[in-house]
Amino acid sequence: MLENTTIRPYDYGDKEAVEELFIEVNRLLAPDSLKEAFENYISRSLEEEISRIPDYYDEKGGSFSVAELDGQIIGMFGLEAREPSSMEIRRMYVSSNYRRKGIAKALMSHAESICRRAGIMQIELSTSEVQGAAVAFYKSLGFQVVKEERAMSVSNKTIGGGILRFYFTKNL
Repeated sequence: MLENTTIRPYDYGDKEAVEELFIEVNRLLAPDSLKEAFENYISRSLEEEISRIPDYYDEKGGSFSVAELDGQIIGMFGLEAREPSSMEIRRMYVSSNYRRKGIAKALMSHAESICRRAGIMQIELSTSEVQGAAVAFYKSLGFQVVKEERAMSVSNKTIGGGILRFYFTKNL
């Protein structure tokens, strides 16, 4: 990880930077054929989740963290309670300018530490076929694919449109 990078809990002052990072990453992921679907997904996710992170993650029994370097938010992730012994990692994003520098690995390590301290024994996450690097990254960290499905409906977790989604778990 880059020197001087800190991972800390989300603060209300992070709202704009987190929204910008969310938009940046999702626009970069959008294949030309799905640009409109991604824009709709971005709008829905901003309204339902990203613009109200403290409330959303409190409601879900979780937390949200950011990676900061020199006052700039360069990465983030959220945790949602799934079952008493399981958490779901959400919104694991790193700014395109800071990829391949160990930020995602540090974020994941931090997420796992939070879970272990809380007595959580399993982490879940999902990603899609348009995030090939993420699929490979999660597999490299010991996550196992437990389900694949075509997401047809739109939510704040998927753009729908028949995108193939991969569901992973990892025991801690």
